[in-house]
Amino acid sequence: MHLDILDNILVIKGIDSNLKPRHKSQLNDWGFTKDTRENDLRLNDNIETVLPKVLKYFTKSNINYTISDSCNNLIEEISKKTNRFRQLMERGKDFKEGKFDRDDFAKHLSFLSTNIPRKLKEHQIKAAYHLYLVGNGANFSVPGSGKTTVVLCAYERLKSKGDVNTLFVVGPTACFGPWKDEFKLVLGRNPSCCILAGGDKLQRKLEYFKSHNTYELYLTTFQTLLNDQDEVCSFFKERKVNVFLVIDEAHYIKQVNGNWANAVLKIANYSKYRCILTGTPIPRSYVDLYNLFDFLWPNSNLITSEDKAKLRILEEKKEYKTARKVLEPAVGPLFYRVRKSELNLSPQVFHEPIIIQMNTYERKVYDAIMQKIITYAKEDFLKNIELVLKLRRGRMIRLRQCLSYTKLLRTAITDYTEDIIEDDNDLRYVIRNYDNLEMPAKLHCLVKLVKEFQEKQEKVLIWANFINTIKLIETTFKDLGFYSKKIIGETPIEKTSLEEEETREKIRNEFVDEESGLNILLANPAACAESISLHKTCHNAIYYDLSYNCSQYLQSLDRIHRVGGSEENQSNYFFLQYENTIDPDILKNLKSKARKMYDVIEGDYNIYSLDMFEDSDELAAYERLFLEQ
Repeated sequence: MHLDILDNILVIKGIDSNLKPRHKSQLNDWGFTKDTRENDLRLNDNIETVLPKVLKYFTKSNINYTISDSCNNLIEEISKKTNRFRQLMERGKDFKEGKFDRDDFAKHLSFLSTNIPRKLKEHQIKAAYHLYLVGNGANFSVPGSGKTTVVLCAYERLKSKGDVNTLFVVGPTACFGPWKDEFKLVLGRNPSCCILAGGDKLQRKLEYFKSHNTYELYLTTFQTLLNDQDEVCSFFKERKVNVFLVIDEAHYIKQVNGNWANAVLKIANYSKYRCILTGTPIPRSYVDLYNLFDFLWPNSNLITSEDKAKLRILEEKKEYKTARKVLEPAVGPLFYRVRKSELNLSPQVFHEPIIIQMNTYERKVYDAIMQKIITYAKEDFLKNIELVLKLRRGRMIRLRQCLSYTKLLRTAITDYTEDIIEDDNDLRYVIRNYDNLEMPAKLHCLVKLVKEFQEKQEKVLIWANFINTIKLIETTFKDLGFYSKKIIGETPIEKTSLEEEETREKIRNEFVDEESGLNILLANPAACAESISLHKTCHNAIYYDLSYNCSQYLQSLDRIHRVGGSEENQSNYFFLQYENTIDPDILKNLKSKARKMYDVIEGDYNIYSLDMFEDSDELAAYERLFLEQ
């Protein structure tokens, strides 16, 4: 048999009629299809990956074959890439162990001092050098460590050598503003920027095919990439475009065979350099790492199928130290990680919770709903488990609504249809007319606290989980003459079609501006806990209410505690808590979970035994509060 490459197709000619079925089956598994007219086998995709496998398999199986010059050339090219990759792995490993070329590092320092206006922290200098050394690398540093700065420095050095000319960032919409701001602050120039997200689909897709006016910075979302992946591939193939591709908040692509992950993996091969950024690389399973490193080095099979099988068994047995020994040689050299303890930031000061007595009507409603839930909990054994879980989750949300703003009890909850105030006309009246009866006691306390910050001319960030609560606070502040703005789930993200709308980016920029007069920002963690930095001018946060979501809680803490502002200014956190309610249970649970999570994320390969990314603790809290009495 003879192997040849014709028009980018791998062809096996002269198929031996005696080729055993198991050999044919293996070739089919690799993607070969039979051309009955020519009596040969053909492969269109993944030729670089499959060709070495075929040759190795034929040799091992004593199958006679010859190969063309084009196949020989490809094998030589693959060999060069393999050797190059081994060198990069060795560089990454050596640097993390403190072994590196001192002269080359001196050149790195000289480049940064000459070409980067921003003065970098020591850990950022090292992270940027590591990324430059390995080419395609990951930064798993904790939030607030300056991962964007690191990437921009590596990009600028590669750009100065002519290796890249375009930075293409895929991430959540909340990261768009920070990327544009950091580009100017780090590199000292405003980038020509194109946001490829939402808007008119046809107009957006035309941007990929412009033969002139290529932008230096492109920003797009995971969903837009999913819709535009073919156009993005075509854009990356353009000879004039040498792309440095960045996946920001890369934990969004961890799901193996997920649509977003598949889109990212599809475009990977067409970029010149690649980088992934996330502070939470493996929260739940070692499987979370697979997509990340497949994206960085698509054809290198970094984590082999054998290693994956070992990891699955080790994970089941909770033998994490042994798992680390499997992972470290495979992926350790390719990522850099800065831990919270290495940032040398001023302390986070968690003030004792401010205990507040509920006002008359909100206490009446809360106590009535608590009693109803206690009664319902005793009857749940008559229902099927799926319904019971939905009811428990819904009831916990109702309790949290009581702790935030009584009128929220009028709103619907997804997958929860239980009428918890059935046939109680008195409660219905109170909830419906609550605004006319009283102001929440928490809001009275919040106003007093904010007045103190206003007198000191200090900025303050106020967190609340329910949008209607934020709107109530905003209205109250407006009536009192307080100038405040909000960033919530319904605040639009900046696009050219929304020029008349006030955007999150504009609100955030106004808030961090010391001279703007905007000293009060209202936000809900779901919309504002990720990718937004407020630490340069704001050092105070008030938690009006809380949820059991530890991931959002930790992200929210980091909004005012980050590199570039928190080294000399301590961050202050204040919590408003209703007396004799579940408020203390929520805060206690969050603090306990946060301590465990911080212990885990200080390591490189630990798995979070607790699920930090869902509200499953609401169910655990329900059992603790109502079933263990």
